Amino acid sequence: MGPKERRSTVLAPVEEAAIVALRVQARLPLDDVYIALKDVIPHLTCSSLHRCLQRHGISRLPKGDREKPKKFKDYEIGYFHIDIAELRYEGGKGFLFVAVDRTSKLVFARIYRKATKLAPPGSSSH
Repeated sequence: MGPKERRSTVLAPVEEAAIVALRVQARLPLDDVYIALKDVIPHLTCSSLHRCLQRHGISRLPKGDREKPKKFKDYEIGYFHIDIAELRYEGGKGFLFVAVDRTSKLVFARIYRKATKLAPPGSSSH
Protein backbone atom coordinates (compact mmCIF):
# COMPACT_ATOMS: atom_id res chain seq x y z
CA MET A 1 0.00 0.00 0.00
CA GLY A 2 1.19 3.50 -0.70
CA PRO A 3 2.37 5.63 -3.54
CA LYS A 4 5.42 4.73 -5.63
CA GLU A 5 6.91 8.13 -4.99
CA ARG A 6 6.02 10.87 -2.57
CA ARG A 7 4.16 13.69 -4.31
CA SER A 8 2.71 15.75 -1.49
CA THR A 9 4.13 19.21 -0.94
CA VAL A 10 1.76 19.86 1.96
CA LEU A 11 2.02 16.76 4.15
CA ALA A 12 5.21 15.35 5.67
CA PRO A 13 5.81 11.58 5.41
CA VAL A 14 4.98 11.07 9.12
CA GLU A 15 1.72 12.96 8.66
CA GLU A 16 0.75 10.81 5.66
CA ALA A 17 1.62 7.68 7.66
CA ALA A 18 -0.63 8.84 10.52
CA ILE A 19 -3.52 9.53 8.14
CA VAL A 20 -3.20 6.11 6.52
CA ALA A 21 -2.89 4.30 9.87
CA LEU A 22 -5.96 6.02 11.31
CA ARG A 23 -8.05 5.39 8.19
CA VAL A 24 -7.07 1.70 7.93
CA GLN A 25 -7.35 0.84 11.63
CA ALA A 26 -10.41 2.85 12.62
CA ARG A 27 -12.20 2.75 9.24
CA LEU A 28 -13.43 6.26 9.86
CA PRO A 29 -15.07 8.36 7.15
CA LEU A 30 -13.07 11.26 5.70
CA ASP A 31 -14.77 13.91 7.85
CA ASP A 32 -14.07 11.97 11.05
CA VAL A 33 -10.41 11.44 10.09
CA TYR A 34 -10.14 15.18 9.42
CA ILE A 35 -11.69 16.09 12.78
CA ALA A 36 -9.45 13.61 14.62
CA LEU A 37 -6.23 14.90 13.04
CA LYS A 38 -6.81 18.63 12.52
CA ASP A 39 -5.26 19.47 15.91
CA VAL A 40 -2.30 17.15 15.29
CA ILE A 41 -1.74 18.39 11.72
CA PRO A 42 -2.80 22.08 11.83
CA HIS A 43 -2.28 22.69 8.09
CA LEU A 44 -4.44 19.68 7.13
CA THR A 45 -7.37 20.49 4.86
CA CYS A 46 -10.16 18.22 3.64
CA SER A 47 -8.67 18.48 0.15
CA SER A 48 -5.14 17.49 1.19
CA LEU A 49 -6.59 14.66 3.29
CA HIS A 50 -8.63 13.37 0.35
CA ARG A 51 -5.62 13.56 -2.00
CA CYS A 52 -3.52 11.62 0.53
CA LEU A 53 -6.17 8.91 0.83
CA GLN A 54 -6.39 8.72 -2.98
CA ARG A 55 -2.59 8.38 -3.32
CA HIS A 56 -2.69 5.44 -0.94
CA GLY A 57 -5.74 3.84 -2.58
CA ILE A 58 -7.99 4.17 0.48
CA SER A 59 -10.17 7.16 -0.39
CA ARG A 60 -13.26 4.94 -0.34
CA LEU A 61 -14.08 2.56 2.46
CA PRO A 62 -14.81 -0.97 1.21
CA LYS A 63 -18.54 -1.55 0.70
CA GLY A 64 -18.48 -4.45 3.15
CA ASP A 65 -17.42 -2.08 5.93
CA ARG A 66 -20.27 0.33 5.18
CA GLU A 67 -23.04 -2.24 4.83
CA LYS A 68 -22.45 -4.18 8.04
CA PRO A 69 -21.11 -1.96 10.80
CA LYS A 70 -19.90 -3.97 13.76
CA LYS A 71 -21.88 -3.72 16.95
CA PHE A 72 -19.69 -2.66 19.82
CA LYS A 73 -20.51 -3.31 23.42
CA ASP A 74 -22.54 -0.42 24.82
CA TYR A 75 -20.55 1.81 27.13
CA GLU A 76 -21.47 5.03 28.84
CA ILE A 77 -20.13 8.21 27.34
CA GLY A 78 -16.56 8.82 28.50
CA TYR A 79 -15.26 5.26 27.98
CA PHE A 80 -12.34 5.47 25.54
CA HIS A 81 -10.95 2.67 23.40
CA ILE A 82 -7.22 3.30 22.87
CA ASP A 83 -5.16 2.10 19.90
CA ILE A 84 -1.49 2.55 19.11
CA ALA A 85 -0.14 2.25 15.57
CA GLU A 86 3.52 2.19 14.56
CA LEU A 87 4.17 4.59 11.69
CA ARG A 88 6.96 3.75 9.26
CA TYR A 89 7.95 6.39 6.75
CA GLU A 90 11.02 7.48 4.81
CA GLY A 91 12.34 9.59 7.70
CA GLY A 92 12.11 6.87 10.35
CA LYS A 93 9.24 5.79 12.53
CA GLY A 94 6.78 7.19 15.00
CA PHE A 95 3.68 6.17 16.90
CA LEU A 96 0.08 7.23 16.49
CA PHE A 97 -1.97 7.12 19.70
CA VAL A 98 -5.74 7.23 19.13
CA ALA A 99 -8.49 7.32 21.77
CA VAL A 100 -12.09 6.86 20.57
CA ASP A 101 -15.28 7.28 22.58
CA ARG A 102 -17.58 5.15 20.45
CA THR A 103 -20.72 6.52 22.10
CA SER A 104 -20.07 10.22 21.43
CA LYS A 105 -17.77 9.60 18.40
CA LEU A 106 -15.11 11.79 20.02
CA VAL A 107 -11.64 10.96 18.69
CA PHE A 108 -8.34 12.14 20.17
CA ALA A 109 -5.10 11.51 18.24
CA ARG A 110 -1.43 12.34 18.83
CA ILE A 111 1.82 11.43 17.07
CA TYR A 112 4.94 10.67 19.14
CA ARG A 113 8.50 9.76 18.22
CA LYS A 114 8.71 7.10 20.96
CA ALA A 115 6.16 4.81 22.60
CA THR A 116 6.98 5.00 26.30
CA LYS A 117 4.87 4.72 29.42
CA LEU A 118 5.14 8.45 29.95
CA ALA A 119 5.70 10.67 26.95
CA PRO A 120 7.27 13.91 28.16
CA PRO A 121 5.65 17.21 27.18
CA GLY A 122 6.91 18.43 23.83
CA SER A 123 7.92 14.95 22.65
CA SER A 124 5.27 14.87 19.94
CA SER A 125 6.57 15.37 16.43
CA HIS A 126 4.38 18.44 15.90
